[in-house]
Amino acid sequence: MHDSNGRKCSCIPGHKMRNHIDWSYGCEPEFNSFCTKNESSKFVKLFNTEFYGYAYGIYSNYSYQDCVNLCLQFCNCKGFQYSYFVNLGIFKCYPKMLLVNGYHRPGFSGNVYLRLPKTHPSSFGNSTEEFKLDCSNKVTIHLARTYTEGQVTVAVQVMVWFACGVGGIEIISVLFIWRLLIRTRKNSDTHQLQVQLLAATRLRRFSFCELKKATNGYAEEIGRGAGGIVYKGVLSDSRVAAIKLLTEAYQGESEFLAEVNTIGTLNHMNLIEMWGYCSEGKHRILVYEYLEHKSLKENLSRNVLDWKKRFEIAVGIAKGLAYLREECLEWVLHCDVKPQNILLGSNYQPKVADFGLSKLLKRGELSSLSFSKIRGTRGYMALEWVTNQSITSKVDVYNYGIVVLEILTGKSPTSCVRSRSGTEETEQRGLVKWVKEIVDGTSEVEKVVDPSMKGEYDLEKLENLLRVALKCVEEDKDARPSMSQVVKSLLHYENCQ
Repeated sequence: MHDSNGRKCSCIPGHKMRNHIDWSYGCEPEFNSFCTKNESSKFVKLFNTEFYGYAYGIYSNYSYQDCVNLCLQFCNCKGFQYSYFVNLGIFKCYPKMLLVNGYHRPGFSGNVYLRLPKTHPSSFGNSTEEFKLDCSNKVTIHLARTYTEGQVTVAVQVMVWFACGVGGIEIISVLFIWRLLIRTRKNSDTHQLQVQLLAATRLRRFSFCELKKATNGYAEEIGRGAGGIVYKGVLSDSRVAAIKLLTEAYQGESEFLAEVNTIGTLNHMNLIEMWGYCSEGKHRILVYEYLEHKSLKENLSRNVLDWKKRFEIAVGIAKGLAYLREECLEWVLHCDVKPQNILLGSNYQPKVADFGLSKLLKRGELSSLSFSKIRGTRGYMALEWVTNQSITSKVDVYNYGIVVLEILTGKSPTSCVRSRSGTEETEQRGLVKWVKEIVDGTSEVEKVVDPSMKGEYDLEKLENLLRVALKCVEEDKDARPSMSQVVKSLLHYENCQ
């Protein structure tokens, strides 16, 4: 093992150097393997230490004792790393089958618990054995070589410098021409994409100045999220628009236009309509229709939605998500379905928004492992994002289930909800657990309903919608239904009434 700046190597407690002359042999244990000798174990804590790789697995939300018990199940478990992740608020356990790539760094937040025989003298706080080499038998070899400085004429020096100059000019010329060809080809491809985009989708390409004028200098902000800020504007044809200024540094213009092309072809009554875009310099802007009743979140906060509107909104959202996943030529994962991204039209018809440029999948792909970071909003995210599972369309199904629970209860998944025992829980599992406790324990589903509806609802429809929502928030993604199954369940029940 070595420290972070590479200045010193050492052996961990219970281990010794294999060869005191050559450090490349590493260290070896001073005791027999646990697989060959039935001996009880203890664990020695190595502070701020990590052994990279060779973990049996990653186990989230494990206590220290859970890690100990897990390691003791395997005779070849050498110990485990136990780290706390502040951004996730959880501990993770990594049982180690091999101890390699080890290093110690004072600023590192994780610790390693080394497994040793209980009878071994090493104890907590023991320092590691310093790695010292025995160089007493060194041998010095003298090389008998002589060097003669040659004479270089002025003419030769001039020729060398001239050749270097000509070569440098040629290299610069080749690079300049190559870059010019790439830029020309890129501009040609971008122009072709723009023509195709206009022909296929009838989307309008706006200039940055046009949209700045339409929004009066981006004066009236009507929404804000991780992906950008939305402003209200009036276009030159007098249409009121929602203009989203993307804040992320998206890829080049050609890739941006290719994805806008796909999003622009979406056409469904429960998806917000895109009218145009701007791709100018570093600016990436999307222009959508403006919906007067704004977001579902605002309407739930104002308690203006009766039971009929809430049920129709839940059905409309399901239809829109089912279309994104199962009817498009390219499937779209929304990844951030929440009440803030559900907008309501003049008759409170729901439209899923902010799905552009989230994640496109070719038809037939079951999952995508190419996400570079976790996407979504705390309180609505499926467990797959933090448990190293593949990301599929079932993350949107989970989001939908949480949104429906919020529609029915009027409670945000990130606000405190009180369980029957009187304790408060603040994560989305707290909302799910609270609802399940009431449904499974008392069967009195009326207790989870938003009091602002004052008991005016269809009990049988409510029970069906609640069952669907709880099925959507199952921890096992394979147990969740598809969005088309959700739509079928809701509409079938509605038609039977």
